[in-house]
Amino acid sequence: MSALDSAPAEIMGMPRGRAVALTRWAIIVGAALALELYGRLFADPSFFQPLSAIARAWVNPIMSDERIVGALGMAVFEIALAYGLSIVVGAAIGMAIGGSNFARASFLPIVLLLYAIPQVSLMPLFVLVFGLGAASKIAFGFSHGVFPVIVNVVAGMRNTNPLHLRAMRSMGGTRADELRHVVFPNMVPSFFVGLRLAMTMTMLGVILAELYVSTGGIGYFTRVYAENYNPAPLFALIGSLAIIAVAFNSLVRVAERRLMPGRRPTARLNLSGARTK
Repeated sequence: MSALDSAPAEIMGMPRGRAVALTRWAIIVGAALALELYGRLFADPSFFQPLSAIARAWVNPIMSDERIVGALGMAVFEIALAYGLSIVVGAAIGMAIGGSNFARASFLPIVLLLYAIPQVSLMPLFVLVFGLGAASKIAFGFSHGVFPVIVNVVAGMRNTNPLHLRAMRSMGGTRADELRHVVFPNMVPSFFVGLRLAMTMTMLGVILAELYVSTGGIGYFTRVYAENYNPAPLFALIGSLAIIAVAFNSLVRVAERRLMPGRRPTARLNLSGARTK
């Protein structure tokens, strides 16, 4: 740890983790107070209201309206399903492309081309194929989330040290052994970067689809509050979506802490040859 990293904790006389947490909360509280003052003293009530009014709107009408609560639950289901499909399909395609130089040279440029296309321009096609129900929203969210997973899985496999693969082959390791003991451990950090990006992009895709095609979901209520210049429930609804995003991010971080190499207790051999923790 450098002197710059340890200086804040030493000044405050507390562990670095606690100092970081307090600093984070201080920033959040300061931003909340600033928004409260701005909403009360300077903002046009038709466009922005204080956080206290937004909090009241979150209780009523957001959480007291069964239709909105149901729409939020449906949004969580759509995001979770689209995200899960993005992970499974993206990892499978990424491993297939990254498994050989030939596949990477042949298919990765096509994936990058599709990734570069603005997905919102294809929204009418999704509606024509999947209709106006949940299927189009899930498919649209999937189309946003699958590409970050593919690209990062390919990048993680490409960063594998060839010397490690050669050593595994020299010891008689099979292709499955190479994937399990060499490729996968090197791929995990890049893979979780892809998971974080995919979560954000999947949620973006689902919410965009809600705004375009929903007749009773989150997008519908968002449009209603925006068109009626009712900012308090509008921002309360946006805050609910932010809570959903934080929850999904937290799940990814928990999985990352458990699966990242070097973050778990590893067994080692002592001088007598017995395995110890």
